[in-house]
Amino acid sequence: MNIYIRGEKLEITDAMKSYAKEKLERLSKYVKDSDVNANLLFKINGIKQKLEVTIPLKNFTLRVEEVGDDFYAVVDTAVDKLERQIRKNKTRLENKQVKSRIDFDFMSFDEKDEENANKIVRRKQVELKPMDEEEAILQMELLGHDFYVFKNIDKDGKISVLYRRKNNDYGLIEEE
Repeated sequence: MNIYIRGEKLEITDAMKSYAKEKLERLSKYVKDSDVNANLLFKINGIKQKLEVTIPLKNFTLRVEEVGDDFYAVVDTAVDKLERQIRKNKTRLENKQVKSRIDFDFMSFDEKDEENANKIVRRKQVELKPMDEEEAILQMELLGHDFYVFKNIDKDGKISVLYRRKNNDYGLIEEE
């Protein structure tokens, strides 16, 4: 597993890199392909530290965000969450061939724009690939998101939005 670590408004020390790499190596036993990239982004948000881990695999993407006071605790919790995601979805991943993956491209904006609540402060461009509703649920769960946009193969490739309702059921918005 190739591990890429970078910091935003934070200098990552060799000790921090070593600790994060050691912890992420635990996940190698779940990944058959040795040429997998794990991307870690550390950010400082006030006094809190935030870690975003993204691991794009062949047929899906693992992603987790964790916030905390201590760098090492944030790394531990994030790796534990990733391991739980893998174990929780192991059967579904083994029994179902997931056919698509969404890659996110993040665009940065000036900090003064982010302070204005009526402005769009983050944009994502996604490549929508066809999948059925079950695959969309799996992808949404693996990413840890509350919604997921996809081309619904059950509806002739029309765009659909899958979302988690307050009672933890799912809702689906479909293009007419």
